Amino acid sequence: MTLHRTGLWFIAVGVAAAITHMIVFALLQDRWWPELANAAGFAVAFGVSFTGHRLLSFRDAGTTVPQSLLRFGVTALAGLATNEIAFVLLLRGLHWPSLVALFSALLVAAGQTFVLSRHWAFRR
Repeated sequence: MTLHRTGLWFIAVGVAAAITHMIVFALLQDRWWPELANAAGFAVAFGVSFTGHRLLSFRDAGTTVPQSLLRFGVTALAGLATNEIAFVLLLRGLHWPSLVALFSALLVAAGQTFVLSRHWAFRR
């Protein structure tokens, strides 16, 4: 699959996962600490993200499903770490509104996740 097609699918799946993440966050943010609501959103969105990337973005992956799942799990956790750091800096340090901080943090983590997914988790 071409980089262009892979990139388009990656964006589509990423948007679906980000929307899932933000919905879970929005439902929990008034009951939980924002950082925990963010982690819960990540956990739910992980299933959307892995399934979509395995079936669409990287369907010609040169790895088995268990290999991809393990590698993508590591990739996603690295993305969560980046996301949480950016989220906390924007929310607590710069006092941005929570949904704006979350959206911005998701964008930062998305680039990292694409590179690690393409070149390692779903390596061709």
